[in-house]
Amino acid sequence: MRLWHDPLKISASFDDPNLVSRAGLVPVMALAERAGLHALARRHVRIEAKTGVYPEVKVACLVAGMAAGADSIGDMDLLRHGAMSALFGGIRAPSTLGSFLRSFTWGNVRQLEQVSRGLLAELAGRAPLLPGAQTLAFVDFDSMQRRVYGHAKQGAAFGHTKISGKTVLVRGLNALAAAISTPQAAPVLAGTRLRGGSANTARGAASFAAEALGTARSAGCAGTIVARADSGLYCAAFTGACRRAGAYFSVTARMDPAVKAAIASIPEDAWTPIRYPRAIWDSQLRAWVSDAEVAEVPYTAFVSKKGQAVTARLIVRRVRDLNRKAAAGHGRAVPGVALPPGVHRLAIHADPGRGPAPRPCRGGAGVRGLDRRPDGAPAIC
Repeated sequence: MRLWHDPLKISASFDDPNLVSRAGLVPVMALAERAGLHALARRHVRIEAKTGVYPEVKVACLVAGMAAGADSIGDMDLLRHGAMSALFGGIRAPSTLGSFLRSFTWGNVRQLEQVSRGLLAELAGRAPLLPGAQTLAFVDFDSMQRRVYGHAKQGAAFGHTKISGKTVLVRGLNALAAAISTPQAAPVLAGTRLRGGSANTARGAASFAAEALGTARSAGCAGTIVARADSGLYCAAFTGACRRAGAYFSVTARMDPAVKAAIASIPEDAWTPIRYPRAIWDSQLRAWVSDAEVAEVPYTAFVSKKGQAVTARLIVRRVRDLNRKAAAGHGRAVPGVALPPGVHRLAIHADPGRGPAPRPCRGGAGVRGLDRRPDGAPAIC
């Protein structure tokens, strides 16, 4: 048996008028309506262009299309397949939705972010999105570079990203994202912000952190909140925003002379051995490690920033230096130099009576982190 046609020239269409291709959208959109998606979009989104009329209808179409797997404007046509129009009203053509999105300004994007924050708060009140948030919640911040190909793409520029473990320059856009999670719940996206491809990681991070932490509170995170980030957000503006929002923070510190001096001041008897249930790949040593030592020391960061200095715990993790040229028995643990996000959070614990300790993250090698509780809050370690 042979295929008579070129597979690259074959396309499939769902055109049976009596069948529904995306029946799973029924409960999804019903929940969105009960959570007030249409009302939020109607209240907050104001687009002056002619293509911006009825934003609540078009925003709902975009949400439905993305939930059904559409990743481009052309894919939004799946909403019109088969008998979809018998289940849903107000479906718009892909060209209409594309014109609607192209009419957005920066202010309209901020309006849509407000809709997203309000919708998440409503969903958290109607569904168990974040169990355990009344006791402990994490808000993780990270930036990423995404490649784009259009020559006239607005904001596209070269920025650093990692591909197959190597840092390369990629022409694209830079996105900042925040996710809320608990020890019992999977991450829930709290917000995103798209920036120019050459934007510094910390650009706009303070205002973004304030919004994300406020969203976490609105979503039912009434207990302890720990904001976590890598060294790209190691700055006074980010930590200050966390403190003003009443959140703890755990940020990877850069290995500058002050940090090196603080690490050197740790006495040998202050190191506590730790063993991981699974081996961890250390990118610096280029080897699998399963044991390490951890210690902490008080450290004052950002002393050069007037009125923004903060004293916190510098958490340091070191692994054994497997130097084959060293003498036998000389495999002493030494400080490393690279810390992927998360490992330094092993040092966060809870007081007795305040619930379980935050669960340590798995994977990656690490050396240091800066942890600080909000002003006036009791210690969690």
